[in-house]
Amino acid sequence: EAVKEIKKSITPDEESFYSSFAEYLESDLEECTKAIPLGGNKFGDKWGTPDVLGIYKFSETDPIRPPIEMISAEIKTDTNQLITAFGQACSYKLFSHKVYLVVPKDAERDIGRLESLCSRFGIGLILFDRSNSKSPDFEIRTRAIKSEPDYFYVNDYLRKLGEESKKLF
Repeated sequence: EAVKEIKKSITPDEESFYSSFAEYLESDLEECTKAIPLGGNKFGDKWGTPDVLGIYKFSETDPIRPPIEMISAEIKTDTNQLITAFGQACSYKLFSHKVYLVVPKDAERDIGRLESLCSRFGIGLILFDRSNSKSPDFEIRTRAIKSEPDYFYVNDYLRKLGEESKKLF
């Protein structure tokens, strides 16, 4: 019990990974042209707010420009909250074209099951080192599969973002 408390006290806060994961979505995975850390309860409802929200927008110079894609991510540092995290990620599919679940690498006994569930639901799975917020070493296990969101909720949640949505567009 004491070891768990010590380990918990040295694990960085979940929020300390939001910005680096937003950067990872843009630079490494190239899933987003712009991504911002959100978290908290910005959407103000029980369905939750993604920890990171991004968009993929084709260039104005591209001859064919599909609609803008929304990408959401749920990050968990607490390995006791993985079922909750998966449920949150599922709910983000309502307003996102792609969703990623980001969990600690040291959740060994649950990763196989999570990977299988993520594959079945089209959710991307990313592993990371929760002990190092400066260099979390994100590692993709399963890429998110694009699906059509419900555009009523896309617009609803973008309105709820207010001024923050301007950072994306």
